[in-house]
Amino acid sequence: MKDSKNSPGASLLDYPRPSVAVDTAVLTVAEGSVCVLLVRREEDRQHGKWALPGTFLRERETLADAVLRGLREKAGISGRVPRQLQVFDEPGRDDRGWVLSVAHVDVVPLAALEEAVESDGVRLASVTGEPELILGLPYGHADIVAKAVEWLRAAYAEAPDPGGLLDDPFTLKDLRELHEVVAGEALMRDTFRRFMEPKLQGTGQMSDGTRGRPSRLWERGVRPK
Repeated sequence: MKDSKNSPGASLLDYPRPSVAVDTAVLTVAEGSVCVLLVRREEDRQHGKWALPGTFLRERETLADAVLRGLREKAGISGRVPRQLQVFDEPGRDDRGWVLSVAHVDVVPLAALEEAVESDGVRLASVTGEPELILGLPYGHADIVAKAVEWLRAAYAEAPDPGGLLDDPFTLKDLRELHEVVAGEALMRDTFRRFMEPKLQGTGQMSDGTRGRPSRLWERGVRPK
């Protein structure tokens, strides 16, 4: 290879080129746990193992298009807009060769994943309840899941259900219970209420009390105050 220090006659072909993958951590909450969507690999390498849905970038394809294609082809999911999370570039992260992974993350209500998980090749895995499965994911996917959960917790620490996992309207108790699942710990009720109430819009309605005394119903600030 030619000297890579900006030699006058250098072309792009003179530089080493890694393969570029996109891997998406689709997160939701199910049965009181943060879960990530996994797909069973059909390729020869790591055949039958669970992994994040992902694919390699094709020539002249945008990262966003590759992510949507990977979700559609591997998990049967469409109509989403995942956001870029981080580039994972450790040289030895993939035993197939030098592969950069542009990781993405999406937070999806459980109901929107029901059709996808009906497939034998798609499942939800509890991040805290199935640690051995998560840690054993191939191609450095465990690191991607960890970073995605870190991002999720930071987002939920600042805003009421930014991923839209709850249906509107909801009670503050519903909201706090969801945030506790995401945070992985109990939250002080009064502190949580004081922080979240200014970010919410009251509906003027009360719950029917089927889960205790009637409580005020809220939405995520969708109406002008």
